[in-house]
Amino acid sequence: MHPTLNTIDLVVSDLDASIAFYARLGLTFKIDEHAPEHAGCDLPNGLHLMLDTEGFRTPFLPGWSAPTGGPRTLLCFEFDTPAEVDAAYAELVEAGHRGMAEPFDAFWGMRYATVADPDGNGVDLYAALPAR
Repeated sequence: MHPTLNTIDLVVSDLDASIAFYARLGLTFKIDEHAPEHAGCDLPNGLHLMLDTEGFRTPFLPGWSAPTGGPRTLLCFEFDTPAEVDAAYAELVEAGHRGMAEPFDAFWGMRYATVADPDGNGVDLYAALPAR
């Protein structure tokens, strides 16, 4: 058996706020006409990202409740340049999203920053640093 990871599903509190957040990172979600609490986005690398409201997903996960504390999952967005990381971080924070880690030059050779999406999920922004 060799299953294929082809979809990531995030449970969100506010579908519209999440769609607006991810639109700032270039993602376009389509709301399902049969289930307006569900939206999907096909990514260029063949991965599919879904957003489901808590109300939509809860009946399929008996006993589920929203997690508390820090994020356990982070979505990672690669940019072409370190300057684009800085600009994306600034835009998201200026739009009212919580910065979790300001842009920094990581010892592993990348410019890195982290912001929280509307539900507190970590979203990493990164780009390779120029070779020294």
